[in-house]
Amino acid sequence: MAIRAVVWDVDDTLFDYTTADREGMRAHLLAEGLLDGHASVEEALQRWREVTDLQWARFAAGEVDFETQRRDRTRVFLNRNLTDAEADDWFRRYVTHYEAAWSLFPDVLPVLDALAASHRHAVLSNSSLTVQDRKLRLLGVHDRFEAILCAAELGVSKPEPDAFLAACEALSLPPDQVAYVGDHPEIDGRGAAEAGLLSVWIDRGGAYATVEPPVGPRRIASLAELPALLAADTRFGAPSTFG
Repeated sequence: MAIRAVVWDVDDTLFDYTTADREGMRAHLLAEGLLDGHASVEEALQRWREVTDLQWARFAAGEVDFETQRRDRTRVFLNRNLTDAEADDWFRRYVTHYEAAWSLFPDVLPVLDALAASHRHAVLSNSSLTVQDRKLRLLGVHDRFEAILCAAELGVSKPEPDAFLAACEALSLPPDQVAYVGDHPEIDGRGAAEAGLLSVWIDRGGAYATVEPPVGPRRIASLAELPALLAADTRFGAPSTFG
């Protein structure tokens, strides 16, 4: 069955989240006078990354809501018993620096242009609609997508099959006519494959570069590979140009 639509992850797939987060937090720590509490800038950034991953895991598991994970990221990172208002204010100041560093990956606009006439497009993210709607608007690509679905509003998150199936339902297409493109080999890659979508793992050589690829996803190194992959008989083993 031909692939008629592509559903996209956002952070570290379309949007260079890792760079924006690092540069935004670096500027925020400097502005807040917090670097003296860490052995180095890199140690502080690594600690922020670890806290963020832990709190996102709690949110993805349904243990806390979106706002609570943000507040807890702040409290744990600072090791302070902040009120909700104090945590919100601190995080809001961080977001100002974070947004100043936002950018798309350079391969995003060319592939969206290349697929504009041949495929429909949607977004499925483990974030909130408020966050991702604003992000896609500021990055200038919001109108490229028919639907934008996020875990906070869906009540289910990747890698659960129902999250991917909700995206297919929003497009009124069966899973075998939909591709999913994401950067995480398990949450995106395996999750989409097990839900019956054509799963494409974009491996940009970052945090998951040394991970053994799970069974199911097609692995690519650049979105420039995607049009050929979608056109090929990928469900019967068409090779990626990765490596």
